Amino acid sequence: MDQMKIVFNKPYLTGKEMHYMYQAVYSGKISGNGIFTKKCHDFFEKRYSFKKALLTTSCTDALEMTAMLADIKPGDEVIVPSYTFVSSALAFVRQGAKIVFADSNSRNPNIDTEHLEELITPRTKVIVPVHYAGIACDMDPIMNLAKKYNLLVIEDAAQAVDSFYKGIPLGSIGHMSTFSFHETKNINSGEGGMLVINDEKLRNRSEVIWEKGTNRSEFFRGAVNKYGWVDIGSSFLPSEIIAAYLYAQLENLDSIQSRRKKIWETYYEGLKSLTELGIMIPFIPDYATNNGHMFYLVCTDLRQRTALIEHLKNNSILAVFHYQSLHKSAYYINKHDKREIPFSDKYTDCLVRLPLFYELSDTDLNRIIDIVKEFFIKYE
Repeated sequence: MDQMKIVFNKPYLTGKEMHYMYQAVYSGKISGNGIFTKKCHDFFEKRYSFKKALLTTSCTDALEMTAMLADIKPGDEVIVPSYTFVSSALAFVRQGAKIVFADSNSRNPNIDTEHLEELITPRTKVIVPVHYAGIACDMDPIMNLAKKYNLLVIEDAAQAVDSFYKGIPLGSIGHMSTFSFHETKNINSGEGGMLVINDEKLRNRSEVIWEKGTNRSEFFRGAVNKYGWVDIGSSFLPSEIIAAYLYAQLENLDSIQSRRKKIWETYYEGLKSLTELGIMIPFIPDYATNNGHMFYLVCTDLRQRTALIEHLKNNSILAVFHYQSLHKSAYYINKHDKREIPFSDKYTDCLVRLPLFYELSDTDLNRIIDIVKEFFIKYE
C-alpha cells in the first residue's frame, strides 16, 4: 500500500476564521480599516511595542510603501542580500534605485555584516536586512552603520513574526519593517502583509501613502474636516474579510508557535548528527531566537540536494529548495557589478526546506527524519 503523501505546507485554521469573516461581512463595512483591521493593529502594537502597524495586502506592498517613505530616487543605492525573495529588491527598483547585493554569511543565509560597510557609498540610502527563517540578523552592527552614514534600515521580517534579537522583537529595531501573512507563514491570511513604522517622523506620511495618497485617516479621526490628495500612494489596505481571518490566527499565536517550535526542535534533535557528514543545519546565534518558521538542510553540493529531493519525492514527501541568487537573475545579471557572492550561491544550490506545518503529525515527522537520515547514510 502506498504511503500517504506529506505535503510541504498546509495552512492552519483555528476554527474562528469563518466566524469572524461572517461578522465582518454583516458589520456593513468590509472595505478595510474597520474593526478587525484595528484589532490586528492593536495586537501588534501592544504585544511587540511597534510604534505604528498598518495591514497591507502583501509584504510586497509593505516593502513598496517603505520605498516611497524612504523617498527613493533614481540613482539611490539600496543594499539588499542576494539570497532573498525578489520583493526585497523589486520594491526599490520600482522607485529607480540601484540594488547593491550583499552576501550571506557562512553560518546561515542572513546578511554578512562583517563586509557590509564595504558596500556603502555616498549614494547609499537604505539597508534591508532579511531575517531568514525567522532567525535574527545581527542588528547592532547594522544599526551602528546606519547611524554612522545616516541611512535608513528596513527590516524584511516576512518570516520573523514572534522572533527576537537580544530580547527585542524583530520588526521593532529598524526605522521600518515589513511582515508577510502569506499561507506559508506561521500566521497567515492566505495573502497579506504589514508595514511597521518605528520612526515617528514617518508615521503620518505612512497613513497617507497607505490611503492612496490622501489624508483620509486623519479625516476619520476628526483631525481634518475634509480629505483630499496630498501625496503619492496607492491602495494598500486589505479588506476587513482578510483582517478578520488574520485576527482569528493572532488570537491563537501562542498555541501555533508552541506546536511549530516543537516540530522544529524534533527535526533538530533528529538530524543534528548529519553535521558529521558535512551537512549544515540551521544555526541560531546567541543573540537570536527560533520562531519555528522553517527547518532546512544545506547539502554539500547541487547534485546531492537534487538527489535528496528526489529521494524524498519517491517516498511521498515534498521538500523544496528556496531562493535563486538575485544577482544572477535574468532581470538583474547585466546590472550587477560582477562581484562574487559565494555564500548566496551556495545556499541557492544546496539549501533544501523540509515540511513544517501545524498539523504535521509526530508519526509523519519521524518518518521524514528517518528517510532523510537513510538517504545520507547511503549517499555516495
